[in-house]
Amino acid sequence: MNSALAVYALCVVVLFFKMFVVSCYQGYYRLRFVAFTNAEDAAVFKRNAQEAERPEVARAARVWANDLENIPAFFALCGLAIALDTAAGPNVWLSIVFTFARVLHTWAYLAGVQPWRTVFYGIGVVCLLGFCVVIAVKVVSSFAW
Repeated sequence: MNSALAVYALCVVVLFFKMFVVSCYQGYYRLRFVAFTNAEDAAVFKRNAQEAERPEVARAARVWANDLENIPAFFALCGLAIALDTAAGPNVWLSIVFTFARVLHTWAYLAGVQPWRTVFYGIGVVCLLGFCVVIAVKVVSSFAW
């Protein structure tokens, strides 16, 4: 297994667990305050459904939405870069930096810390653009001009 694929695999696992932790965070606040918006969930605890999510749960849902706009792009772009056998060095660094940026973005989002949330988001986007450049260079250089 090459180093880029190994790092990619670890980053995928880290990002999965990061997203899993956000789900647990939501569940924790729902259970701690026994506050559910779905009637069937509230009924399990013999409660009425809430009109709206708790603020912590709503904020975590926004983290999830942001993850779903960015993390699948990482999976696709890095996977494509590896499949195209692009240089391992840039792939490894882009993968590591993207993963750390997404973890720190989640922390900043849940903590309500600006401008760091935006900074970490921007770093992740720059990494995705970096993968686009790596892929484009490889594809263009493979053409027989």
